[in-house]
Amino acid sequence: MAYLSPADLADRYPWLETEGLAGATLGLKHEGSFDAHGFFEALRRKARALGTDFVADTAAGFRLAAGRLTAVRLAGGGEVACDCAVNAAGPQARAVAALAGIALPVHARKRSLFIFACQSHLPDCPLVVLPEGAAFRPEGRYFLGSIAPPPEQDLDSDDFDPHYDLFESILWPTLAAWVPAFEAIKLVDAWAGHYAFNMIDQNAILGLHPALANFYFANGFSGHGLQHAPAVGRGLAELIATGAYQTLELSDFGFARFITGGGLDEGRVI
Repeated sequence: MAYLSPADLADRYPWLETEGLAGATLGLKHEGSFDAHGFFEALRRKARALGTDFVADTAAGFRLAAGRLTAVRLAGGGEVACDCAVNAAGPQARAVAALAGIALPVHARKRSLFIFACQSHLPDCPLVVLPEGAAFRPEGRYFLGSIAPPPEQDLDSDDFDPHYDLFESILWPTLAAWVPAFEAIKLVDAWAGHYAFNMIDQNAILGLHPALANFYFANGFSGHGLQHAPAVGRGLAELIATGAYQTLELSDFGFARFITGGGLDEGRVI
């Protein structure tokens, strides 16, 4: 990781407006991006090869007895008995937790990604996160850009319609203020997905819930879950199999922090 002064930034990225910046950080190695869908499919195929059964259905409820979950009821009929259950339902995590009578502070918040073309070439452009929380990076001959809606517009959502007004009214002016070349861009495409947004501290909620002895949670990553998924999966597997985290100590992400009034506030979630 390198720290770049405004002079360093101007020299390395002449297309960037540096007035008002005190500096920036830049990753020098192990940086990049990957195909989320391809990554997920690779994990799923490996799990199947190791003997995992996948059930294409929706959880409709739980069977509970003596403070434990004993089965998952399926919307398509029937149920699956279980020694333990893991809520890894992403934006639907709150609804799944509610089936067991648990209030989970995780809400589905829509995030739109905009693909746009620029007439100018930006040499050596990395992923850039601006002070306002807007972000952009090159993607082939285009750019990908995003910014969170204003708080008053950032409401629960279950649709996948891109927030086009956000591009016109907030993202484009913000990008153009920092990259003058972005004054002349053309929107090419857009899509929307959902963050599993932890309303308390925007950080992961991991491990057992104190109300149920065998109901584990892996929720509330607020936009960085894919990056953490392999480590979290291993950590929960260790916790379930041995009763404790082994490779990484993840206890700070448990429900205890909400009971004691602590928090692990995550800033600059983009």
